[in-house]
Parts: sequence; C-alpha cells; structure tokens
Amino acid sequence: MHDPIESDLLRTFLVISETSNFSVAAQRIGRTQSAVSAQIKRLEETIGETLFDRNARGAVLTRAGNQLLPYAQRVIELLNEAAATIRTKPLDGPVRIGIPEEYSQTILPAALAAFAVRHPAVEVTVSCDYTARNLAALEKDELDLAVVFDWSNQTTGEILCIDPTVWVTSLVHRLHEATPLPIAVYRNSTWCRDFALRSLEQTGLRYRIAFVADTSSGLKNAVLAGLAVSTLSRSNIPHGCRELTSEDGFPPVDSSRVVLRRNPYHSSEAIQELAERVREAFQPMSALPQP
Repeated sequence: MHDPIESDLLRTFLVISETSNFSVAAQRIGRTQSAVSAQIKRLEETIGETLFDRNARGAVLTRAGNQLLPYAQRVIELLNEAAATIRTKPLDGPVRIGIPEEYSQTILPAALAAFAVRHPAVEVTVSCDYTARNLAALEKDELDLAVVFDWSNQTTGEILCIDPTVWVTSLVHRLHEATPLPIAVYRNSTWCRDFALRSLEQTGLRYRIAFVADTSSGLKNAVLAGLAVSTLSRSNIPHGCRELTSEDGFPPVDSSRVVLRRNPYHSSEAIQELAERVREAFQPMSALPQP
C-alpha cells in the first residue's frame, strides 16, 4: 500500500510547475525554500518518481512530473470548487432570465449548471426569445436578467462579448452562387429589413426570399437542407456550414454586441450570482480575437 498523496503537496507542486523556480514558489506560498524542497521530496517519495530536474533553466518537469500535472490540477480544482460551494451562503427565491435562442444550447446550460450546483434552492425560469421581447419583459418587471443583442450601440448594460452576424451557406450546396440569391429570413423582423436585406442591397446582390422562420434554428435548418443561405451569429454556425466572407462577395451583416441587462426595479443576491455565472460562461467568447 502506498501512502496517499496529500493535497498540500500537490498545491506546492503546481506552484513550482508554474514558476519553474523553487525560490519563487517559496515566496508565493509563504514558506522557506527548504520547506518547499522538503515537500517535493515527500511527494516524490510517495509517488516513487523524480518530478523535477534542476538545471540552469530552473526546475523543469520530468516525464513523471508531466504525467502528474493534469491530475494535480484536477484534484486542486475540485477541492477549491468544493470549498467554495460549501462556504457559499445558500440562496433561494426565484430568478427570471431571458436569453436569445442562439445561446440556449451553449451558454445557457453552462451558466445554469454552475449555478444549480451552488444554489439548488433557487427557482430559475428561462425565457428563450427575441431581443425586443426580452427587453420589453425586462421593462415590465417580468424578467430579472436579459441577455440581448445590440446592433446599434444603443443598449445600456454590461457587454459580454462581440458576436457578429454573418451570411452562412452549406458546405454541400452552393446556393450562394445562385442568381437571384435564395435567402432565409426571420418573419416580420425589422432587423432583417434594416441589416440583413440592406447588406445585400448595398453590395448589389439580387435576392429572393425562399424561406421564412420564427427562430434561428429554423434558419439553420434551411441552410443545412440547401434551401437558402441565411444570417446567423458567427458563434452559432452549425457543422456542415461556413461563413460567407468578402472573398465570396458577402459583407458582414452587423457587429452585434451581446449585452447583459438587469431589471431596473429590483435585485437580489440570487440574481447577482446568476449574472456572475452568465458572465463566466461568456468569457471564452469574449477572449476570441475579432476581425
């Protein structure tokens, strides 16, 4: 039987792997260099392998050290998550959030899963709807939070990311080469008139409306089926489709800001916490380079 690996030793191991220096690691964790060296020696004795090679470049992970690294990261992340969850003050009560359909299968599950683990007593109600409807619901005190698109830099709130709308075509079908261009559009949408159709008209592309839908999933289905090309958020382009760029003769449709709006009439700790989880879920998108 081998002795169990102590989490404190793994924490020290991770700091040294990040800094590549025992002395710098000792300063960061507030211990002497000899104490840090003794910890790594204990860890190596427990595992039965050397974890670092010390040379002119500092402390370099050995083969065994590189093998241990992802496990150590997972263990410490789980311990930190457990501690944060247990220490967090339990929240309850209702939270109502509106979000565009574009993020209902990506951002929303990530945000709600993280929130539910920490606050299982909070009752979350989701409205998956257009920006205009979610903004109206927010003003009527029917929502506490709303993730909305802002195409004209007029919506106040916290900018979560930039997610441009672009023309999209199927990789199998080449409808973007047809004249007139068959397009799929939203039903009764002023945005389509002011942005999607105008982008084609300004470029001089002849088009015909071949498909009308109420949702972005309807537009995606039309593109995938080879019935039309359509406009989608760049983050929402499905497999089997691609963006039509200026090289294809298609300009970007807009440079939508994705904005988090809050209820102007009231708030709560549960609402603030869910807003934080939504912000975290959008972080990978906000870090993407923009053209």
